[in-house]
Amino acid sequence: MRPGRQLAVLGFIFVVLYLLVFFSGGASGGWKDRLEPRLGLDLIGGTRLTLEATNSVDGKPPTSGNLEEARQIIESRVNGYGVAEAEVVTEGNRNIVISLPGENRDLRDVGSAAELRFRKVLKATDGSGAAAAPAPSPSATTAPSGSASPKPSGSASPKVSGSAKASASPSAGGQGGMAPAPGASATPSATPSAAAPSASASAEPVPQSIEQQRQAVQQKVGAAAWAAASGLQAPADVTADPSLAGKLKPFGTLSPQEVAVLPTEMQFNVPTVTCAQLDKRPAASIKDPKQRAVACESGAKYLLDVAKVEGTDVKDASAVLDQTSSWVVSLNFTGKGQERWTALTRESFNNEGQACDQTALGQDGKCRVAVVLDNEIVSSPEIQGVLTGDSQITGSFDSKTANALASQLRYGALPVTFVPQEQQNVTATLGSSHLQAGLLAAGIGMLLVIIYSFFYYRLLGSVIFLSLVLSALLVFGALVVLGRSIGFTLTLAGIAGMIVSLGVAADSFVIYFERLKDEIREGRSPRSAVPRAWIRARRTIISANAITLMSAVVLYIVSVGAVKGFAFALGLATVLDLVVVFLFRHPIMTMFARTRAFLSPRVSGLGRALPARSAESGTARNPRVKEA
Repeated sequence: MRPGRQLAVLGFIFVVLYLLVFFSGGASGGWKDRLEPRLGLDLIGGTRLTLEATNSVDGKPPTSGNLEEARQIIESRVNGYGVAEAEVVTEGNRNIVISLPGENRDLRDVGSAAELRFRKVLKATDGSGAAAAPAPSPSATTAPSGSASPKPSGSASPKVSGSAKASASPSAGGQGGMAPAPGASATPSATPSAAAPSASASAEPVPQSIEQQRQAVQQKVGAAAWAAASGLQAPADVTADPSLAGKLKPFGTLSPQEVAVLPTEMQFNVPTVTCAQLDKRPAASIKDPKQRAVACESGAKYLLDVAKVEGTDVKDASAVLDQTSSWVVSLNFTGKGQERWTALTRESFNNEGQACDQTALGQDGKCRVAVVLDNEIVSSPEIQGVLTGDSQITGSFDSKTANALASQLRYGALPVTFVPQEQQNVTATLGSSHLQAGLLAAGIGMLLVIIYSFFYYRLLGSVIFLSLVLSALLVFGALVVLGRSIGFTLTLAGIAGMIVSLGVAADSFVIYFERLKDEIREGRSPRSAVPRAWIRARRTIISANAITLMSAVVLYIVSVGAVKGFAFALGLATVLDLVVVFLFRHPIMTMFARTRAFLSPRVSGLGRALPARSAESGTARNPRVKEA
């Protein structure tokens, strides 16, 4: 045997590992910063958010199955951030609690329903409420219909491919414009509303059905106002009938939750129902894809057609850099979804059946298609051709916001409507004390093992000491590299797993050294006893470590949260201990066996094994050596 080769392989592993530690892609900052592993929520702090499941507008409460499905989708979205050790758990029968380690993040978007709808814009009118007041003077000008109906602006320059592209500034939630398939461009100047839909905190408890809610709203606004609103066939012309302004005024006092239960035509036609109310409607207010809907964009109120392309038609979504080095969200449709998307763009380009009136057409006289995410219009590009390819959502995205939106669309819509509760930033003060306590416990455990090893095994104790140091260095380097590559974070549970691995490592030493003593007692020289003891102890060491490793794998598969971190750390430390056993412990023992100090009972730590051998040297040796 040539122990130098095995030691050279171990040295090569160390060189490669620590080159990755100091110079891999994720390494940044000074040398100290590059040596810091990724720490978990309990050690470095982070963010915790509680999402409360609410009854949707149809009055159906969430079921346990829907709540678990929502938890899995939210967990996939959170993991899309590239963060490991994130905890997403259900609490009671209504809440989902998200705990994310590391830098503080705004997690409220991960609880959005992320229901994507493509709806044709049928009509447009003013949503600011200015049209609800009579004209102040006879000189005031109005649209021919008597209502302010801003015509959406846009520009188009289609290419031969017939694809269209639209861009808009993203909303506060990170959404941007819609660019159906890169190619030709149509860039509307509209900017999505920055107000994210949320339930009104001051809204009174709602009845259990839509009809009961509407009856409550009808009583609030009064019979005269309700009758006037029900009779409208188009946006109210208060200049032609000034009395309408007074009749419809009570609708301006409705809360967003009350506005959400109004019929679609009433939401659009009543000028006192403004975008300020519509933008704050509860989540899932326009959930049904088979019904028309009303939504706002840049103060304009749109009447939207039924959704003819939905989020389920999207096969995949990913955040990519386009040709201008801007972040976009690329959408890849399914086979049926691509057919529906092509049919929708053909219908919009030709304005079939003149479904889009003059108020909704773009600058080139083509219909617009609104991209609606939950209650909010992301963008409404004018369709410049029949589109047969994929699409892009464009806007002022950065890497984080683009990946967050792509993650929402990729993993699907939530089956349960959630309202974000207070988001908490967990400080690292308590975590720092826990980290110090954990490292102190690990240090004390290692120190006790080393003291006992030197006391009992003497020279052989140096082998134990060096093995544990090398194993610790391997584990530490692996933690740093894995934290950058797969997002593994070290938690208190992980530190506990590493402390447990110390006991497993110490057991392998005892097995080897006691087997070595048995070989010497049987009459073998230390030089010949070392390889023979290794062959016989190796099987036991591998079996013991294999059992520990299998336990860690099973525990990792069936567990969640912190227990999963414990299992991963235990398994990692066990594997690296085997590497040290094969590439350091046995080679270094072979080298020690060739030294004179190894033959001394006082120095070697073999104790009475060597004197026993010397006493028996004058007697006949039993040729049948006792087997292990």
